[in-house]
Amino acid sequence: MRIHILGVGGSFMGGLAVLARDLGHHVTGSDAKVYPPMSTQLAERGIELFDGYGPANLKSNPDLVVIGNALSRGNPEVEAVLNQGLPYTSGAQWLADHVLARRWVLAVAGTHGKTTTTSMLAWILESAGLAPGFLVGGVPENFGVSARLGSSAFFIVEADEYDTAFFDKRSKFVHYRPRTVILNNLEYDHADIFPDLEAIKLQFHHLIRTVPGNGLIVVNGADANLQATLALGTWTPTERFNAADGWNARLLEDDGSRFQMRFAAADQGLVSWSLIGTHNVQNAQAAIAAARHAGVPPAVAAEALAGFRNVKRRLEVRGSVGGVTVYDDFAHHPTAIAATIGALRAHIGSQRLIAVLEARSNTMRLGVQREQLAPALDAADKVLLYQSADLKWDLGTVAAALNQQGEPSAGGARARVFGAVEEIVTTLAGELRPGDHVLVMSNGSFDNLHQRLLDRLGTVKS
Repeated sequence: MRIHILGVGGSFMGGLAVLARDLGHHVTGSDAKVYPPMSTQLAERGIELFDGYGPANLKSNPDLVVIGNALSRGNPEVEAVLNQGLPYTSGAQWLADHVLARRWVLAVAGTHGKTTTTSMLAWILESAGLAPGFLVGGVPENFGVSARLGSSAFFIVEADEYDTAFFDKRSKFVHYRPRTVILNNLEYDHADIFPDLEAIKLQFHHLIRTVPGNGLIVVNGADANLQATLALGTWTPTERFNAADGWNARLLEDDGSRFQMRFAAADQGLVSWSLIGTHNVQNAQAAIAAARHAGVPPAVAAEALAGFRNVKRRLEVRGSVGGVTVYDDFAHHPTAIAATIGALRAHIGSQRLIAVLEARSNTMRLGVQREQLAPALDAADKVLLYQSADLKWDLGTVAAALNQQGEPSAGGARARVFGAVEEIVTTLAGELRPGDHVLVMSNGSFDNLHQRLLDRLGTVKS
């Protein structure tokens, strides 16, 4: 079958392209902009990409067009699909029909931590010899690809609450029908499609309705929004993590790099790994609980996590030059920003932490979370904010709040706003010193700021 994918550069749709290719289909795709790691993954699989959208991309007359949720009516290629009467479906529906049917689906949902937890769970099952399939919204370092079919009944999927397509406004995850589901946390997000938190709770409730009675719900016991969602009705056994009477952890290192996994009052296994942050400790609790439901003993799961390597762009070290370390993190929400900065702060102690933020997600662009940004960034010593042309509000309010909260540092104000990426690179290159840690946060490419900075530092320090 000839399958053409619109929006193939996205992490989810790119993963679908890999799965379709592995099923033996001829796969092509279109997108406005594709960048690593997804562009690399698609090229390695021999998937032909069209840059931009237009009717000419459909000249092969595909048997099926899979349309991503980022595309809407008015897009020239979408209009061509409709005008030509080509068969089309959504990514979530294609996945459900062609990959997930009759498999033991383990789904990971929540506002934060989905990608990391999905990758952990896949690695645990892989280490236990279960050869699972998976679809992750990123590229797990342990596997090097964002998706694979696997050779067992198990399939692990990152379950996103974002809507399915322009013709299907249900959340994507209601298509997946998991037997095991992790509910990591629940906050207001995706302000471009959800009017309020209650609307998101309702979608999570719809997901809960699809989990069978012989399944398992693994839920964050400390999240009040999830508890309220469960109160709408459950028909499935539930286990809680991040809870004294359920799954929990005793930290052996303050930065979360070593901890004892516990279930109620009993030790379940020691985790000593390369990750940091209490948020990742909670992700591990959820993954170990879900893996036990699939038959993996907790001690085996804990041991597997010693070899877990995180997803690209999750506090990923991009390089070090002249004693300056540059990190890349996929930031999209103030809570996640605060967790990442807190984890790095616990790890580096009193060394300088410089945060560089592009407020790029749809919710951030609308300014819905503007009041939460300054507190989320407060643990950084210096903050550089990128005012992109399409940001609909002034980041100067965030900088002003941070400058009121902290003392000016070397190089001027603690927080500053910039209108060009090159200006950020130049400023950092002139102010950084050995021992500094630069945390670059964006859910996009950020115009390759990380590598440009490393290249500039190499020139300056040499």
